[in-house]
Amino acid sequence: MATQFSTGAGEDRFVGRAVSRVDGPAKVTGLAKYAGEFSAENLAHGYVVSSSIARGRITSIDTAAAEAVPGVLKVITHKNRPSVAGQSKAYQDMVAPPGSPFRALYDETIVFSGQPVALVVAEDFDTARHAASLVTVAYEAEPPRTDIDALSGDAYKPPMEREGIKPPPEPRGDAEAAFGKAPIRVEGQYRLADEHHNPMEPHASTVVVEDDGTYTVYDKIQGVANTQLYLTNVFGLKPEQVRCLNPYLGGGFGSGLRPQYQLFLAMLAAQDLKRSVRVTLTRDQMWSFTFRSQAVQTISLGADENGGLQAIRHDAVQGTSTYEDYQEVVVNWSGVLYKCDNVKLSYKLVKLDTPTPGDMRAPGAVSGVFAIETAMDEMACATGLDPIELRLKNYTEADQTEGKPFGSKALKSCFSEGAERFGWSKRSPEPRSMRDGKELVGWGMASGIWESMMMKSSAQATLTADGRLEIGNSTGDIGTGTYTILTQIAADTLGLPIEHITTKLGDTELAQAPVAGGSWTAASSGTAVMKACRTIAEQVFKLARGLPDSPLANVDFERAVFTNGRIEVAGDPSRSVGIVDVLKTTGTDKLEATETASPDKDFKKQFEAYTHSAIFAEVKVDEELGRIRVTRIVSAIAAGKILNTKTARSQILGGVVMGIGSALHEESMLDHRLGRFMNHNLGEYHVPAHADIYDIDVIFVDEEDMANPLGVKGLGEIGIVGTAAAIGNAVYHATGKRIRNLPITVDKILG
Repeated sequence: MATQFSTGAGEDRFVGRAVSRVDGPAKVTGLAKYAGEFSAENLAHGYVVSSSIARGRITSIDTAAAEAVPGVLKVITHKNRPSVAGQSKAYQDMVAPPGSPFRALYDETIVFSGQPVALVVAEDFDTARHAASLVTVAYEAEPPRTDIDALSGDAYKPPMEREGIKPPPEPRGDAEAAFGKAPIRVEGQYRLADEHHNPMEPHASTVVVEDDGTYTVYDKIQGVANTQLYLTNVFGLKPEQVRCLNPYLGGGFGSGLRPQYQLFLAMLAAQDLKRSVRVTLTRDQMWSFTFRSQAVQTISLGADENGGLQAIRHDAVQGTSTYEDYQEVVVNWSGVLYKCDNVKLSYKLVKLDTPTPGDMRAPGAVSGVFAIETAMDEMACATGLDPIELRLKNYTEADQTEGKPFGSKALKSCFSEGAERFGWSKRSPEPRSMRDGKELVGWGMASGIWESMMMKSSAQATLTADGRLEIGNSTGDIGTGTYTILTQIAADTLGLPIEHITTKLGDTELAQAPVAGGSWTAASSGTAVMKACRTIAEQVFKLARGLPDSPLANVDFERAVFTNGRIEVAGDPSRSVGIVDVLKTTGTDKLEATETASPDKDFKKQFEAYTHSAIFAEVKVDEELGRIRVTRIVSAIAAGKILNTKTARSQILGGVVMGIGSALHEESMLDHRLGRFMNHNLGEYHVPAHADIYDIDVIFVDEEDMANPLGVKGLGEIGIVGTAAAIGNAVYHATGKRIRNLPITVDKILG
């Protein structure tokens, strides 16, 4: 199993402290550049023309008026596009689901509303936009199929599994029979609306044609290695011909895991015109690709008179596109969260005329945990048990699905510490029994869970003679604080001041790392950085021990302490030498190391690893108007070692706010007659505003985990999981009305 490694004196360590973001100054002063902001000499601009139908075919495209506009360079359609890879496999990126990926401008077929049908390239953006409005497209439309309820009879089990996504396990016990015999039963259908990611930064790609014929590509992506792989495969390029960068990301939430069609179009135009091209999608066009697809879920719970679960059945039907089988882990959480000997889970897909859905913060868990945690609240009401008491009664220290214990699980501490901070003991259990003036007051809670993962990742480190260290790899900082935590890890490993360290990310010329997602970046890239810095430490130590009259002579590396820019002998700080002195004395200009970190196979054979949380919510509901305010949230998190208490808290705050959005605000509304999302703008797609957010209290409970050398579990997802269920349960406690269809809007309260 993994062993933890640390250096430096406790009070001098950076890991575990509230260190401000090292990239903060660049972001607040505007020095940080994003994919659509990099410029180049002779840069052309592309503007996408989008389809107005969801299903059918193009019968004609008239581009003459657009091409006649001064400054227009070319209008590219499926009829005149340059030749690219013909095999569907070439378009499959690192995280693509099974199927045939979407290919922009491939032929006349329309498979979703808003599909790109032409690209207008001009000398400047305004000209391209104007000319795009002059392109006339005629269609032969077919009735779109976008209603998941109407098509539920066509649901099917995915014939091929998506890599990394666990399908529902085989049933254990006999859930149907146990449910039929259970004296207390709860059944219901649960769903969240379709949701779109809506990052502040729109998706953009800038392709720079260099003098030597190579390309420098700035792409909005959560892992530039994925951009490079896609471009080399589709356009027949070698990796050394394409350098891809994305040093900063203005929000992704999963929308940037896969290359989106603006990347293909920008490279297509750049190759065709032999000049640099930028394509930036409009806010409207941000609705024409990945989104969180609703899952229609049915849950049946059976329990004995004491609340012990006798049966769990959880079924889900989720939408996917007509060309790919997108899959999430939706129902599996019900078989992991609670002890139950009779469990049956199923997951099916329905083909819809929409873009392929995609991972959106805590994909699958946001939907699935909302359903099971709402059903558990209903079971608490049916048995007369406190919601925490019911969860403790069915608590498990092992994953019954895999037949292995958890490497660590401090969920009980989350319950106790969260309940104490929230004041849960003062809760009156009867619905509609708590008031504040004219408002009904409700208190609800839920559990949260997310898989703790680590991916193979490399990192590089370079220490120069002036005592400065540069570290990095190709992963992206998607707003989580990766620049900062990697800097902290490096500072502690080599005992250097944090201001002496430069971290570089988002560049394919750096050591390769996976896309940033799944809450695995800290464990993956963090461990790789630590290993690379440890190799540097060993090199410096070897040089130091070889110095004449070295204070480290005959000292083993395990006894060396790196702190304050020096190497000390553990327990005897008088025996020390400065790192800069070692390098200068030995004439060493720099030391370099690249290391790779991989998941611990022995640990995985013995244990399962998950983050856990307990969320407590207070809502106040205006009885006459139906207006809901989430006035308090306490989120208690068990996520192993916390690397940076400041950025960690920020991650949970962001997740909770998104959870409030799922519960009360966010809903992408499909017009099934047109197959189009109607509210494709930030004016009509509601996200929480400042006025919607009140007090959010974050608790990190103590938890030790050995799944990786850092002892971390990841935080990007766990803050959102379970939050919507806690709010929904609080709304029931306040009003006595159980709403299983999110978002909870005024009409559902008053109806």
